[in-house]
Amino acid sequence: MYILEGNIGAGKSTFLRLLSEHMKDVQTVDEPVNNWQHTVYGQSLLTNFYEDPKRWAYTFELLTMICRVQEHLKEQEKEYKTKIAERSIYSGYYCFAHNSFAQDFLSSIEWQMYKEWFALLIPNKCTPPQGFIYLRVSPEVAYERIRKRNRHAEKTLSLAYLKQIHRRHEAFLTKKEGILPELKRVPVLTLDCNEEFENNPAQLHRHMHAIESFLTQTGAHIPPYRHQHLHI
Repeated sequence: MYILEGNIGAGKSTFLRLLSEHMKDVQTVDEPVNNWQHTVYGQSLLTNFYEDPKRWAYTFELLTMICRVQEHLKEQEKEYKTKIAERSIYSGYYCFAHNSFAQDFLSSIEWQMYKEWFALLIPNKCTPPQGFIYLRVSPEVAYERIRKRNRHAEKTLSLAYLKQIHRRHEAFLTKKEGILPELKRVPVLTLDCNEEFENNPAQLHRHMHAIESFLTQTGAHIPPYRHQHLHI
């Protein structure tokens, strides 16, 4: 299993959809955002978190970790040659939860409890991925994309918050600072996604070929990607 990572507004969902259309032998798994973005629990915890992070950070971070662990365990048991999943338990911890504590959204006792849950659920139960695919965008580009898509839950998102999350992704995936030893050995493919790719066949073509090479180099078995498969 491979993991697709990136900041809010990086284009992960769009990228995953395009990848599934043009690389048919790769199975894609969307992030289970319905569990916290919509009213599954009678209210949108994502909206609550963005509007009042000090009140909702622990509830939100714990729920997302539980959902991602469940999804990770389910997917690692399934047999499929090559699978790419959107976001992970690891970015949830190293990027979003770490940032919540650094910004005082989580109290010291909440952070300690969260870390204990992570230590219990992840290292001994969840198999590390074969690789990470990091959609790297500047916070400014991510902010403009978020404003353009105009989702209700994201109306209060600030550029300052996106800059914080960007730095966390850089520390996690580029510098590999303070992460589990087994994750330091996981290869990372970084794609510059500042340039629009959904309606840009040439740019999408470059990304698809980069992913094909990365998957092949890390042990995946997929048919060769062909440029003529693009229909945009």
